Amino acid sequence: MKITEIPVAGYERVARAEDPASGLKALIAVHDTTLGPALGGLRMWPFRSWEEAQFDVLRLARGMTYKSAVADTGLGGGKSIILGNPKTEKSEALFRAMGQFIDAFGGRYITAEDVGTSVEDMVTVRKETKWVTGLPRSLGSSGDPSPWTALGCFLGVKACLEEVFGNADLAGKTVAIQGMGHVGTFLAEHLHRSGAHLVVSDLTAERAKEAAARFGATPVAPDAIYDVPCDVFAPCALGAVINDETLRRLKTKIVAGAANNVLLREEHGDRLKEMGVLYAPDYVINAGGIINVSIEVEPGGYDEARSRRKVENIYGALKTVFRIAKDEGVSTNRASNLLAEQRLAKGRKKG
Repeated sequence: MKITEIPVAGYERVARAEDPASGLKALIAVHDTTLGPALGGLRMWPFRSWEEAQFDVLRLARGMTYKSAVADTGLGGGKSIILGNPKTEKSEALFRAMGQFIDAFGGRYITAEDVGTSVEDMVTVRKETKWVTGLPRSLGSSGDPSPWTALGCFLGVKACLEEVFGNADLAGKTVAIQGMGHVGTFLAEHLHRSGAHLVVSDLTAERAKEAAARFGATPVAPDAIYDVPCDVFAPCALGAVINDETLRRLKTKIVAGAANNVLLREEHGDRLKEMGVLYAPDYVINAGGIINVSIEVEPGGYDEARSRRKVENIYGALKTVFRIAKDEGVSTNRASNLLAEQRLAKGRKKG
Protein backbone atom coordinates (compact mmCIF):
# COMPACT_ATOMS: atom_id res chain seq x y z
CA MET A 1 0.00 0.00 0.00
CA LYS A 2 1.27 3.45 -0.93
CA ILE A 3 0.30 6.26 1.47
CA THR A 4 0.87 9.81 0.27
CA GLU A 5 0.68 12.80 2.61
CA ILE A 6 -1.27 15.80 1.29
CA PRO A 7 -0.45 19.12 3.00
CA VAL A 8 -3.66 21.13 3.49
CA ALA A 9 -3.69 24.40 5.42
CA GLY A 10 -5.90 24.22 8.50
CA TYR A 11 -5.94 20.41 8.66
CA GLU A 12 -3.78 18.31 10.95
CA ARG A 13 -3.29 15.45 8.51
CA VAL A 14 -4.65 14.49 5.11
CA ALA A 15 -3.43 11.36 3.32
CA ARG A 16 -4.21 9.31 0.24
CA ALA A 17 -3.88 5.52 0.01
CA GLU A 18 -3.52 3.38 -3.11
CA ASP A 19 -3.40 -0.40 -2.90
CA PRO A 20 -3.40 -2.17 -6.30
CA ALA A 21 -3.80 -5.61 -4.72
CA SER A 22 -7.24 -4.80 -3.24
CA GLY A 23 -8.17 -1.96 -5.58
CA LEU A 24 -8.30 0.51 -2.69
CA LYS A 25 -8.23 4.20 -3.50
CA ALA A 26 -8.98 6.19 -0.36
CA LEU A 27 -8.54 9.45 1.54
CA ILE A 28 -8.48 10.22 5.26
CA ALA A 29 -8.70 13.79 6.54
CA VAL A 30 -8.12 14.73 10.18
CA HIS A 31 -9.24 18.31 10.65
CA ASP A 32 -8.86 19.06 14.38
CA THR A 33 -8.18 16.97 17.48
CA THR A 34 -8.27 19.80 20.04
CA LEU A 35 -11.22 18.25 21.86
CA GLY A 36 -10.27 14.60 21.31
CA PRO A 37 -9.45 12.05 18.62
CA ALA A 38 -11.11 12.66 15.25
CA LEU A 39 -14.21 10.55 14.75
CA GLY A 40 -16.06 10.48 11.45
CA GLY A 41 -17.63 7.95 9.12
CA LEU A 42 -16.19 6.07 6.16
CA ARG A 43 -18.00 6.99 2.94
CA MET A 44 -17.82 4.95 -0.29
CA TRP A 45 -18.87 6.78 -3.43
CA PRO A 46 -17.99 6.70 -7.17
CA PHE A 47 -16.24 10.06 -7.30
CA ARG A 48 -15.09 11.03 -10.76
CA SER A 49 -11.65 12.19 -9.62
CA TRP A 50 -9.26 12.46 -6.66
CA GLU A 51 -9.92 16.21 -6.66
CA GLU A 52 -13.68 15.75 -6.30
CA ALA A 53 -13.20 13.22 -3.49
CA GLN A 54 -10.72 15.46 -1.67
CA PHE A 55 -13.09 18.43 -1.86
CA ASP A 56 -15.77 16.29 -0.21
CA VAL A 57 -13.60 14.70 2.48
CA LEU A 58 -12.17 18.07 3.57
CA ARG A 59 -15.64 19.64 3.91
CA LEU A 60 -16.93 16.60 5.78
CA ALA A 61 -13.95 16.46 8.18
CA ARG A 62 -14.31 20.12 9.09
CA GLY A 63 -18.03 19.61 9.58
CA MET A 64 -17.29 16.74 11.98
CA THR A 65 -15.06 19.00 14.08
CA TYR A 66 -17.88 21.51 14.45
CA LYS A 67 -20.49 18.78 14.93
CA SER A 68 -18.58 17.17 17.80
CA ALA A 69 -17.83 20.56 19.38
CA VAL A 70 -21.47 21.67 19.42
CA ALA A 71 -22.70 18.21 20.51
CA ASP A 72 -20.07 18.12 23.28
CA THR A 73 -18.89 14.61 22.38
CA GLY A 74 -15.33 15.09 23.61
CA LEU A 75 -14.06 14.26 20.13
CA GLY A 76 -12.47 15.98 17.17
CA GLY A 77 -13.31 15.91 13.48
CA GLY A 78 -12.21 13.65 10.66
CA LYS A 79 -13.60 11.73 7.71
CA SER A 80 -12.58 9.04 5.25
CA ILE A 81 -13.61 8.15 1.72
CA ILE A 82 -13.19 5.13 -0.53
CA LEU A 83 -13.44 5.99 -4.20
CA GLY A 84 -15.65 3.31 -5.73
CA ASN A 85 -19.15 2.07 -6.41
CA PRO A 86 -20.62 0.62 -3.20
CA LYS A 87 -23.04 -1.52 -5.18
CA THR A 88 -20.44 -3.31 -7.31
CA GLU A 89 -16.92 -2.83 -5.93
CA LYS A 90 -17.02 -3.95 -2.29
CA SER A 91 -14.80 -6.82 -1.15
CA GLU A 92 -13.25 -8.12 2.04
CA ALA A 93 -9.79 -7.29 0.70
CA LEU A 94 -10.87 -3.70 0.01
CA PHE A 95 -12.15 -3.06 3.53
CA ARG A 96 -9.25 -4.87 5.18
CA ALA A 97 -6.87 -2.63 3.24
CA MET A 98 -8.90 0.37 4.43
CA GLY A 99 -8.49 -0.92 7.97
CA GLN A 100 -4.72 -0.92 7.52
CA PHE A 101 -4.86 2.65 6.23
CA ILE A 102 -6.91 3.75 9.25
CA ASP A 103 -4.53 1.94 11.59
CA ALA A 104 -1.63 3.94 10.16
CA PHE A 105 -3.17 7.01 11.86
CA GLY A 106 -2.49 5.42 15.27
CA GLY A 107 -5.84 6.31 16.83
CA ARG A 108 -5.95 9.95 15.79
CA TYR A 109 -8.77 8.97 13.43
CA ILE A 110 -11.65 6.66 14.45
CA THR A 111 -14.11 5.48 11.81
CA ALA A 112 -17.76 4.37 11.59
CA GLU A 113 -20.26 3.57 8.84
CA ASP A 114 -21.48 6.30 6.50
CA VAL A 115 -23.02 6.73 3.05
CA GLY A 116 -22.22 3.64 0.97
CA THR A 117 -20.90 1.56 3.87
CA SER A 118 -22.56 -0.62 6.50
CA VAL A 119 -22.09 -2.02 9.98
CA GLU A 120 -21.01 -5.28 8.30
CA ASP A 121 -18.29 -3.40 6.40
CA MET A 122 -17.06 -1.99 9.72
CA VAL A 123 -16.72 -5.54 11.06
CA THR A 124 -14.32 -6.25 8.18
CA VAL A 125 -12.38 -3.03 8.82
CA ARG A 126 -12.12 -4.07 12.48
CA LYS A 127 -10.05 -7.12 11.45
CA GLU A 128 -7.16 -4.75 10.71
CA THR A 129 -7.61 -1.95 13.26
CA LYS A 130 -9.24 -1.34 16.62
CA TRP A 131 -10.16 2.24 15.70
CA VAL A 132 -13.73 1.43 14.64
CA THR A 133 -17.08 2.32 16.23
CA GLY A 134 -20.68 1.50 15.37
CA LEU A 135 -20.09 -2.26 15.33
CA PRO A 136 -22.97 -4.71 15.96
CA ARG A 137 -24.55 -4.87 19.40
CA SER A 138 -23.46 -8.52 19.56
CA LEU A 139 -19.86 -7.29 19.73
CA GLY A 140 -20.63 -4.93 22.62
CA SER A 141 -20.82 -1.91 20.36
CA SER A 142 -23.69 0.47 19.53
CA GLY A 143 -24.81 -0.90 16.17
CA ASP A 144 -26.16 1.09 13.23
CA PRO A 145 -26.08 4.83 14.10
CA SER A 146 -28.78 5.67 11.53
CA PRO A 147 -31.76 5.42 13.92
CA TRP A 148 -30.04 7.87 16.28
CA THR A 149 -29.28 10.31 13.49
CA ALA A 150 -32.93 10.13 12.48
CA LEU A 151 -34.16 10.62 16.05
CA GLY A 152 -32.02 13.73 16.48
CA CYS A 153 -33.21 15.03 13.12
CA PHE A 154 -36.85 14.44 14.08
CA LEU A 155 -36.37 16.37 17.34
CA GLY A 156 -34.60 19.10 15.37
CA VAL A 157 -37.53 19.40 12.96
CA LYS A 158 -39.81 19.89 15.97
CA ALA A 159 -37.51 22.62 17.33
CA CYS A 160 -37.73 24.36 13.96
CA LEU A 161 -41.51 24.09 13.84
CA GLU A 162 -41.75 25.65 17.27
CA GLU A 163 -39.48 28.47 16.17
CA VAL A 164 -41.44 29.20 12.99
CA PHE A 165 -45.04 28.31 13.88
CA GLY A 166 -45.04 28.71 17.67
CA ASN A 167 -45.61 25.00 18.34
CA ALA A 168 -43.98 21.69 17.43
CA ASP A 169 -47.11 19.92 16.20
CA LEU A 170 -46.50 17.94 13.00
CA ALA A 171 -50.13 17.01 12.38
CA GLY A 172 -51.13 18.30 8.96
CA LYS A 173 -47.64 19.59 8.15
CA THR A 174 -45.99 18.60 4.85
CA VAL A 175 -42.40 17.38 4.93
CA ALA A 176 -40.47 16.77 1.70
CA ILE A 177 -37.73 14.19 2.29
CA GLN A 178 -34.88 13.99 -0.20
CA GLY A 179 -33.22 10.56 0.05
CA MET A 180 -34.85 7.42 1.42
CA GLY A 181 -31.77 5.60 2.67
CA HIS A 182 -31.44 4.33 6.24
CA VAL A 183 -31.69 7.72 7.91
CA GLY A 184 -34.38 9.08 5.59
CA THR A 185 -36.55 6.03 6.18
CA PHE A 186 -36.16 6.14 9.98
CA LEU A 187 -36.97 9.86 9.90
CA ALA A 188 -40.05 9.16 7.78
CA GLU A 189 -41.26 6.69 10.43
CA HIS A 190 -41.09 9.35 13.15
CA LEU A 191 -42.78 11.97 10.99
CA HIS A 192 -45.53 9.63 9.78
CA ARG A 193 -46.38 8.57 13.32
CA SER A 194 -46.66 12.25 14.26
CA GLY A 195 -49.24 12.95 11.57
CA ALA A 196 -47.12 14.64 8.93
CA HIS A 197 -47.84 14.25 5.21
CA LEU A 198 -44.70 13.13 3.42
CA VAL A 199 -43.43 13.81 -0.09
CA VAL A 200 -40.40 11.65 -0.90
CA SER A 201 -37.75 11.27 -3.57
CA ASP A 202 -34.73 9.05 -4.12
CA LEU A 203 -32.29 8.43 -6.95
CA THR A 204 -33.48 4.82 -6.75
CA ALA A 205 -37.12 5.02 -7.81
CA GLU A 206 -38.00 1.78 -6.03
CA ARG A 207 -37.07 3.28 -2.65
CA ALA A 208 -39.44 6.18 -3.19
CA LYS A 209 -42.22 3.77 -4.21
CA GLU A 210 -41.63 1.66 -1.08
CA ALA A 211 -41.85 4.76 1.09
CA ALA A 212 -45.04 5.82 -0.64
CA ALA A 213 -46.64 2.47 0.12
CA ARG A 214 -45.35 2.30 3.69
CA PHE A 215 -46.06 5.85 4.84
CA GLY A 216 -48.81 6.98 2.50
CA ALA A 217 -46.27 9.37 1.02
CA THR A 218 -46.33 11.11 -2.34
CA PRO A 219 -43.34 10.07 -4.47
CA VAL A 220 -41.78 12.57 -6.87
CA ALA A 221 -38.85 12.49 -9.26
CA PRO A 222 -35.45 13.35 -7.69
CA ASP A 223 -35.18 16.78 -9.27
CA ALA A 224 -38.82 17.67 -8.56
CA ILE A 225 -38.37 17.55 -4.76
CA TYR A 226 -37.09 21.15 -4.76
CA ASP A 227 -40.36 22.43 -6.26
CA VAL A 228 -42.68 20.82 -3.70
CA PRO A 229 -44.71 23.28 -1.58
CA CYS A 230 -43.99 22.14 1.99
CA ASP A 231 -43.50 23.25 5.55
CA VAL A 232 -40.17 21.44 5.90
CA PHE A 233 -37.62 20.43 3.26
CA ALA A 234 -35.53 17.60 4.71
CA PRO A 235 -32.41 16.77 2.69
CA CYS A 236 -31.21 13.31 3.75
CA ALA A 237 -28.88 12.34 0.90
CA LEU A 238 -25.69 13.99 -0.33
CA GLY A 239 -24.60 17.57 0.30
CA ALA A 240 -24.49 20.90 -1.56
CA VAL A 241 -28.23 20.68 -2.36
CA ILE A 242 -28.86 24.29 -1.30
CA ASN A 243 -27.19 26.31 -4.04
CA ASP A 244 -27.86 29.14 -6.48
CA GLU A 245 -30.08 26.98 -8.68
CA THR A 246 -32.18 25.30 -5.98
CA LEU A 247 -32.67 28.39 -3.80
CA ARG A 248 -34.87 29.91 -6.50
CA ARG A 249 -37.11 26.86 -6.49
CA LEU A 250 -37.68 26.21 -2.78
CA LYS A 251 -41.24 26.59 -1.49
CA THR A 252 -40.68 25.93 2.20
CA LYS A 253 -40.45 27.67 5.56
CA ILE A 254 -37.79 25.33 7.00
CA VAL A 255 -34.74 23.42 5.75
CA ALA A 256 -33.93 20.69 8.26
CA GLY A 257 -32.46 17.35 7.27
CA ALA A 258 -29.85 14.72 8.01
CA ALA A 259 -27.48 15.29 5.08
CA ASN A 260 -24.00 16.70 5.65
CA ASN A 261 -22.82 19.92 3.99
CA VAL A 262 -26.32 20.88 2.87
CA LEU A 263 -25.15 24.36 1.82
CA LEU A 264 -22.84 24.54 -1.18
CA ARG A 265 -21.32 27.69 0.37
CA GLU A 266 -21.83 29.54 3.64
CA GLU A 267 -23.44 32.47 1.84
CA HIS A 268 -26.29 30.21 0.79
CA GLY A 269 -27.27 30.14 4.45
CA ASP A 270 -27.34 33.93 4.39
CA ARG A 271 -29.66 33.72 1.37
CA LEU A 272 -32.03 31.41 3.26
CA LYS A 273 -32.16 33.97 6.08
CA GLU A 274 -32.98 36.74 3.60
CA MET A 275 -35.75 34.56 2.15
CA GLY A 276 -37.28 34.04 5.59
CA VAL A 277 -36.45 30.33 5.59
CA LEU A 278 -35.21 28.83 8.86
CA TYR A 279 -32.18 26.59 8.35
CA ALA A 280 -31.23 23.96 10.92
CA PRO A 281 -27.42 23.77 10.55
CA ASP A 282 -26.67 20.29 9.31
CA TYR A 283 -23.97 19.34 11.78
CA VAL A 284 -26.19 20.37 14.69
CA ILE A 285 -29.38 18.57 13.66
CA ASN A 286 -27.70 15.42 12.31
CA ALA A 287 -25.37 14.82 15.26
CA GLY A 288 -27.40 11.92 16.72
CA GLY A 289 -25.30 9.23 15.06
CA ILE A 290 -21.97 10.65 16.13
CA ILE A 291 -23.29 11.24 19.64
CA ASN A 292 -24.34 7.60 19.83
CA VAL A 293 -21.02 6.15 18.70
CA SER A 294 -19.08 8.65 20.82
CA ILE A 295 -20.54 6.99 23.92
CA GLU A 296 -18.55 3.86 22.95
CA VAL A 297 -15.23 5.59 23.58
CA GLU A 298 -16.25 6.96 26.98
CA PRO A 299 -15.02 5.26 30.16
CA GLY A 300 -17.29 2.33 30.91
CA GLY A 301 -18.28 1.79 27.28
CA TYR A 302 -21.59 2.07 25.52
CA ASP A 303 -24.68 3.10 27.50
CA GLU A 304 -27.89 3.42 25.46
CA ALA A 305 -29.76 5.46 28.07
CA ARG A 306 -26.93 8.02 28.23
CA SER A 307 -26.85 8.13 24.44
CA ARG A 308 -30.57 8.87 24.25
CA ARG A 309 -30.28 11.69 26.78
CA LYS A 310 -27.47 13.32 24.81
CA VAL A 311 -29.28 12.93 21.47
CA GLU A 312 -32.34 14.61 23.00
CA ASN A 313 -30.11 17.63 23.69
CA ILE A 314 -30.13 18.38 19.95
CA TYR A 315 -33.47 20.16 20.43
CA GLY A 316 -31.88 22.54 22.93
CA ALA A 317 -28.70 22.93 20.88
CA LEU A 318 -30.72 24.19 17.94
CA LYS A 319 -32.62 26.59 20.18
CA THR A 320 -29.25 27.96 21.36
CA VAL A 321 -28.14 28.42 17.74
CA PHE A 322 -31.39 30.22 16.87
CA ARG A 323 -30.89 32.55 19.84
CA ILE A 324 -27.30 33.36 18.85
CA ALA A 325 -28.43 34.05 15.28
CA LYS A 326 -31.00 36.55 16.54
CA ASP A 327 -28.64 38.18 19.03
CA GLU A 328 -25.83 38.55 16.49
CA GLY A 329 -28.03 39.30 13.49
CA VAL A 330 -26.48 36.48 11.44
CA SER A 331 -27.70 33.39 9.62
CA THR A 332 -28.12 30.20 11.64
CA ASN A 333 -25.20 28.45 9.93
CA ARG A 334 -22.86 31.30 10.90
CA ALA A 335 -24.32 31.23 14.43
CA SER A 336 -23.54 27.51 14.79
CA ASN A 337 -20.02 28.12 13.51
CA LEU A 338 -19.58 30.80 16.18
CA LEU A 339 -20.73 28.37 18.86
CA ALA A 340 -18.37 25.64 17.63
CA GLU A 341 -15.41 28.01 17.39
CA GLN A 342 -16.06 29.25 20.94
CA ARG A 343 -15.91 25.69 22.25
CA LEU A 344 -12.76 24.91 20.24
CA ALA A 345 -11.09 28.08 21.54
CA LYS A 346 -11.98 27.06 25.08
CA GLY A 347 -10.49 23.64 24.45
CA ARG A 348 -7.25 25.13 23.14
CA LYS A 349 -6.92 27.29 26.27
CA LYS A 350 -7.28 24.20 28.45
CA GLY A 351 -4.67 22.40 26.34
